[in-house]
Amino acid sequence: MKSYVYPAATSTARALIRYIIDMMNREPERIFYLAFSGGTTPSLMFDIWAHEFREETPWMRMRIFWVDERCVSVSDSDSNYGTMLRLLLQEVGMPDEYVYPIHGDCRSPAQEAKRYSDLVSSTVPLRRGFPTFDIVLLGAGDDGHTSSIFPGQEYLLSSFHPYEKSINPYNGQPRIAMTGCLLFSARKLIFLITGKNKTEVVYDILKSGDTGPAAYVAHHAADVDIFTDIEIDG
Repeated sequence: MKSYVYPAATSTARALIRYIIDMMNREPERIFYLAFSGGTTPSLMFDIWAHEFREETPWMRMRIFWVDERCVSVSDSDSNYGTMLRLLLQEVGMPDEYVYPIHGDCRSPAQEAKRYSDLVSSTVPLRRGFPTFDIVLLGAGDDGHTSSIFPGQEYLLSSFHPYEKSINPYNGQPRIAMTGCLLFSARKLIFLITGKNKTEVVYDILKSGDTGPAAYVAHHAADVDIFTDIEIDG
């Protein structure tokens, strides 16, 4: 695992955008399959990306998917797809046919998880029988959750279904979450974690044991980087 530490959330976001662009530029003939998370930190990154890196990003070689989604309408501020759509995708004119959202306004989260699992399995290249994203971008909650897999839901890390229904234990909100079979098969897994309230989570990822879903994923995935503005001594 490699960690990249920057002075602030904005500089961390810029560094990550540059990292992704450079990764794509090193293989100019390839289509890249990327899965994005939601939340406040990626929202900052999306805004910066649209306004500062629009012209140099190879958008037409991106195929965009989601790590997880809250079961709300696309117009809801909680919608991961809706947020990225408004802040980035519409701003840069990303073609709809290159964007594969989870339908958060579905009636049955379990059925939508199955639909999205089938879509990803038929669209993203397979390796060892599992869809393999080039980049999976993850965040982490201050409780150590990631990909809408909360503490106590670690069984989702060993699921062989690419996506499953999960429940936010704090408010009962249903979600759809990427499970371990995709997280651990990703070509590159990147954590973007900023804010002093996440210090303990970053410490667990870098220095501690498998203390929660985020730390477990970071310790067991094949190729992991962490971009953060949190300095951990030692």
